[in-house]
Amino acid sequence: MKNLKIFSSGIAMLLLFGSFDVKTSTLQTTETEKTITGTVSDTQKTPVPGAFVSIKGTNIGVQADFNGKYTIKVKENQVLVFSFLGMKSKEVKIAKTSVIINVTLEDDNQSLQEVVVTATGVRREKKSLGYATQKISADKAYKGQLSGKVAGVQVSNAKANQNIILRGYTSVQKSESEIKNRHYDTMVPVPVPVANEDYDSFVENPFETPKNAPLSTFSIDVDNASYTNVRRFINNGQTVPADAVRVEEMINFFKYTYPQPLNSNPFSINTEYSESPWNPKHKLLRIGLQGKNIPTDNLPASNLVFLIDVSGSMSDANKLPLLKQSLKILVQELRKEDKVAIVVYAGAAGLVLPPTSGSEKKTIVDALENLQAGGSTAGGAGIELAYKTAQENFIKGGNNRVILATDGDFNVGSSSNKDMETLITEKRKSGVFLTCLGYGMGNYKDSKMEILSDKGNGNYAYIDNIQEANRFLGKEFKGSMFAIAKDVKIQIEFNPKQVQAYRLIGYENRKLRPEDFTDDKIDAGELGSGHTVTALYEIVPVGVESDFTGNIPNLKYTKTEATLNNNYNDELATVKFRYKKPDGDKSIEMVHVIKNTPSLLQNATEDFKFSAAVAWFGLKLRDSKFIGNKNSGDIEKLARQGFSNDLDGYKAEFIRLVESEMKI
Repeated sequence: MKNLKIFSSGIAMLLLFGSFDVKTSTLQTTETEKTITGTVSDTQKTPVPGAFVSIKGTNIGVQADFNGKYTIKVKENQVLVFSFLGMKSKEVKIAKTSVIINVTLEDDNQSLQEVVVTATGVRREKKSLGYATQKISADKAYKGQLSGKVAGVQVSNAKANQNIILRGYTSVQKSESEIKNRHYDTMVPVPVPVANEDYDSFVENPFETPKNAPLSTFSIDVDNASYTNVRRFINNGQTVPADAVRVEEMINFFKYTYPQPLNSNPFSINTEYSESPWNPKHKLLRIGLQGKNIPTDNLPASNLVFLIDVSGSMSDANKLPLLKQSLKILVQELRKEDKVAIVVYAGAAGLVLPPTSGSEKKTIVDALENLQAGGSTAGGAGIELAYKTAQENFIKGGNNRVILATDGDFNVGSSSNKDMETLITEKRKSGVFLTCLGYGMGNYKDSKMEILSDKGNGNYAYIDNIQEANRFLGKEFKGSMFAIAKDVKIQIEFNPKQVQAYRLIGYENRKLRPEDFTDDKIDAGELGSGHTVTALYEIVPVGVESDFTGNIPNLKYTKTEATLNNNYNDELATVKFRYKKPDGDKSIEMVHVIKNTPSLLQNATEDFKFSAAVAWFGLKLRDSKFIGNKNSGDIEKLARQGFSNDLDGYKAEFIRLVESEMKI
């Protein structure tokens, strides 16, 4: 890894939020300036999250939020440009009476023919750029003819019929004094090559028969990093790498309306059985857990250690600058009884803030603001010091947690995936939980982040923008940071009288051996306050001819009691759950029987339809051999049928991703 130039905090903030008017040194705040608000939608009245709203002829712009809503300050007679990848841009001139401007964008199948990329990350039509650009055809890009054309800009995944217009960054760089006191808004990300990104490869779960394998056992997974990473690729107009798609993490990005538990158990158990939308002869079983929602005032005190990567690779705008803004959101959630320490690592590790009360927010924020990037990456040393700090300040019965924020690119000391797994497995014994926050692109090491969270009693999120930081660290703070159950395992026994074959969708990296279910030494996933967990099984009912089951032989010695008598005729399966309390060592078991009463898909709940649509989309992105229908239009239609309870706009955003992926 190269040692990169250290960015000052001002320049870093410019790169992260840097939409500004290059002609002036301060915000224009004359009497004629006014605030315009509105909503950006498509022709079907669906919000367009992430739509870019800019002032024509300037570098001032904002992104619409998850509900397609935006707010921007403009002057009379200026022109707003509304744009989104794959849609026709629209211009609106600001009139004297303009206050609310709602805009509808139309799809544009030709919009990907020409892409303008600037090093500060803003896409523009060529005619609106106030500086020289250079055009090169995609076929030349493929032949490596970009070398020496524009420093610091890389291009990948260009279409054969695209033109690529490039420009540099240095011509619009400003000094820190020129940037001070400006207004910053989230920028549109620039696509970068993924050749140096690292994802663990895995083979999809196959169909199995209850006669040969009556038990299916796995650890729960509340992570959703894969979904936000997939979102990043699609929003950048890039093909999603198959191994970046973990279907269970896509499903679990969304929250479903499961009921709260009614007894002393920390979660409720919910099941639904209906038709499979992608294989009409098959069925789909949904299993959902709902974690108990604990009021904030009743949560235990927190002992948090921020473990922050400040190596040279973290200088990029979507790394350390975004990381700082993210952790500020978390800091705002802290109470007086909570404590935060900050450990950083580059070539070495160090403690930059001793444990500090959550009431001293300015002290914590100032420590974050002073961080700068440079040097190599001694991740192992950082982990050692962070856990040492957490253990020295351990709160018995409290929430003891290390929050690791990095791009995962460790290169000094113990840095291999195996080294990381061994180290974090040992640290898990301390009773300290782990949250991994991933940042950046281009050299992102997803495989390391997943290993650390899986083996460290932890969870894992990929932060692609400030909205995602606000969701995971703000709105879902309790679920992300406070475990109510750990080592949660699921084991299902399918009834061979009803089930010819079954397949667990996703969870390939979370599968356990049948004997691991009752072994309390085996690690499994944690469940946070208010968290939901969803798993889907595709079922081939008895008597159904399927292309995916092959010829199942008749076996002499494995006939079960259920196949020899008439018991359990109305049962599809029995599901068992085991979990430990956050500070416990002995598992508690729960049992739930699932009846063989499938519904028609049209009668299934909206949550069932939406979760199935998300799984279907993930399987399509992986080019799964287990789905016959890969039509994105059908996926979108099913998602719209499940479109409800979307106050934050996440489901609307998913529908937009499906539509955008069709155009890539």
